[in-house]
Amino acid sequence: MLIYLDMCCLKRPFDDQSQARIRLESEAVLGLLALESKGVRFVRSAALALENSLNPVKERSTKVGLWLAAEPETPFDARILRARTTELIALGLKNFDAIHIAAAEQAKAVVFASCDDRLLKAAARIGDQISVRVASVVDLAREILT
Repeated sequence: MLIYLDMCCLKRPFDDQSQARIRLESEAVLGLLALESKGVRFVRSAALALENSLNPVKERSTKVGLWLAAEPETPFDARILRARTTELIALGLKNFDAIHIAAAEQAKAVVFASCDDRLLKAAARIGDQISVRVASVVDLAREILT
């Protein structure tokens, strides 16, 4: 199964764990990442690397960067990616959200996971116009890990 975790997911284990929701999402992300060698693969994109490079918390950026560098980036056709990102922005997605979903579609990911409520709601609103399933990371982990 090919999964695209957005940056919100990749940063979650490094957030303050004092809130139950953050801990739950962190455990979901870590549980999924632990499956990488067991038939689960993750898309690594230049968009993830770019967004990670803008992270002001250096320690978190470094750790996420190590994970991103552990496997080669998925190759993308920049022209198609740019055009699809523009379409998704026109449908109401924010810039990075649009490029991440466009990359997930182009990579033929089975699911795009996030813990960003705003993104999840926006994707649900235009769901019939997105060719990748968008799910919360907790729902995805519950589906795969149980």
